[in-house]
Amino acid sequence: MLMYWFYYGLTGVLAGIFAGLFGVGGGLIVVPILTVLFTAQQMPEAHVLHLAIGTSLASILFTSLSSMHAHHRRGAVEWLIVRKISIGILAGAFLGSWLAAQLSTRFLKIFFVVFLFYVAARLLLDVKPSPGKPYSAAGIFGAGSLIGAVSSLVGIGGGTMSVPFLLRCNVSMHNAIGTSAAIGFPIALAGAVGYAIQGSKASGLPVNTLGFIYLPALLVVSLASITTAPLGAKFAHNLPVVMLKKVFAGLLVIMGIKMMAGLF
Repeated sequence: MLMYWFYYGLTGVLAGIFAGLFGVGGGLIVVPILTVLFTAQQMPEAHVLHLAIGTSLASILFTSLSSMHAHHRRGAVEWLIVRKISIGILAGAFLGSWLAAQLSTRFLKIFFVVFLFYVAARLLLDVKPSPGKPYSAAGIFGAGSLIGAVSSLVGIGGGTMSVPFLLRCNVSMHNAIGTSAAIGFPIALAGAVGYAIQGSKASGLPVNTLGFIYLPALLVVSLASITTAPLGAKFAHNLPVVMLKKVFAGLLVIMGIKMMAGLF
């Protein structure tokens, strides 16, 4: 078990750095690794990915707070946008957690792998959305609902969608990353609550779980990630991130291939 705790800690370290660096919640790192670890721990196959996603979202509660605080200290969080989009985020994330509970692990794996490759392609191609006009209140609610639902389905903090959306709203790159980190908190809150509730109805879960949240992994991943998230935020404000984006994309492709291999 000590070996798994070490791997949980390493997962948290990587998740925290990338959370602070790109304004993501770290779920793109956490979910694939926890899926492998939970499978190795012989957790119920039918619930492995649900547990990985639920635990990831719960850990993002802490990672996003740490990353958000670091970006706020640099004046990079647009709090007005956070307040406007949070209602849609909460509604979408809770709906996403309910939907995920109705889906099989195989379907969620396929959905997650496709999403990994999509994000990796955007990073490798350095896709930059064109600035657009400010969104209406209804548009912001709709965007928030979509970001929350997809994020809850795959266990992420939403940065891969919220950063491009914020750039289209004429928010600068640094502020888009900082604001995305703040948006990750309501996503994680609604998603984690949803997975805890939906998981309470499942049978055959391992001990030390709160619904679909595995508490030992949550503890270690969270402690490690909140320690390294400020480091990632510092890199985001002081280093060119083009090469780091490509490294991150390569890591996502490797994890996607690993998860895809497990489907056959």
